[in-house]
Amino acid sequence: MVSTSTPLSILDLSPITEGSDAGQSFRNSLSLAQLGEKLGYRRYWLAEHHGMPGIASAATAVLLAYIGAGTSSIRIGAGGVMLPNHPPLVIAEQFGTLESLYPGRVDLGLGRAPGSDQRTAQALRRNLESDSDQFPQDVVELMDFMSKEPRQVVRAVPGQGLEVPVWILGSSTFGAQLAAHLGLPYAFASHFAPQQMMQAIRIYRETFKPSAQLQKPHVMLGFNVFVADTDAEAEFRASSWQQAFVNLRSGRPGRLPPPVEGYRQRVGASENALLDSVLSCSAVGSPETVRAGVDAFIARTGADELMITSQVFDHAARLRSYELLAGLHETAAA
Repeated sequence: MVSTSTPLSILDLSPITEGSDAGQSFRNSLSLAQLGEKLGYRRYWLAEHHGMPGIASAATAVLLAYIGAGTSSIRIGAGGVMLPNHPPLVIAEQFGTLESLYPGRVDLGLGRAPGSDQRTAQALRRNLESDSDQFPQDVVELMDFMSKEPRQVVRAVPGQGLEVPVWILGSSTFGAQLAAHLGLPYAFASHFAPQQMMQAIRIYRETFKPSAQLQKPHVMLGFNVFVADTDAEAEFRASSWQQAFVNLRSGRPGRLPPPVEGYRQRVGASENALLDSVLSCSAVGSPETVRAGVDAFIARTGADELMITSQVFDHAARLRSYELLAGLHETAAA
């Protein structure tokens, strides 16, 4: 059965589907957050991406304000803000604003990737040669802006004293080392880059130093889940995400396409190898199939929390997938 001791959370990219637009994506995101709150998911996070035709969550803090206004208890946050794109003071002010609006509900996940290609990164006014190297210092500076007694002369208003919980995000061992050194919770992007997952988890847990925010390691892992009434229907629904993933890695990013029958049989060996890799951190199928997949993943990794993502073309089917997964959690608790 799905472990009741492992909380489930939601990661949303606010996908723009073929034939739709960003406005509908935002309404769908609010609908998903409201359902997640009703079903007992712990967090609802949005990810910052830029210049991506199929992802609407570029203005992450703005969209979180909309989500927060339409919910009342679920934690909302960034998974994450790509800090090299922003001055730390600006992020302290943005998330200080969110924390002031929705006290005790806001998380701030930080990543060091640009969340875009090089041209888009340059349009964000980034210094491509130095920003990533500056990431650890920027994290410390940002946390200081939100501390009760900042060391800096400039003050984040709002932000100072609010101590919004900070997470380090990553898809390599770099983030694991930084999170452990700063005593922060760690979220690994295993849902799209699983290659270094086990090594990163080990490094984080073995080198973790307790901090004022966190006394013991906390690992959250990204996990793709597609649940439907049958294995065949779930595989069909998952084909939208599979197409989008292959298109992105092939340099052809686009809107989330409609599902197709037998997608894996239509593509070549290299595409299937790519999908096999990412599917190592996925569960696709009926409730029984997904229960086994989730349990095996938790047993393999010892995850403290799972961040569930489900890129489904049909919004009703997407909601149904999260609902079925939550039902497995409830069944396990009974």
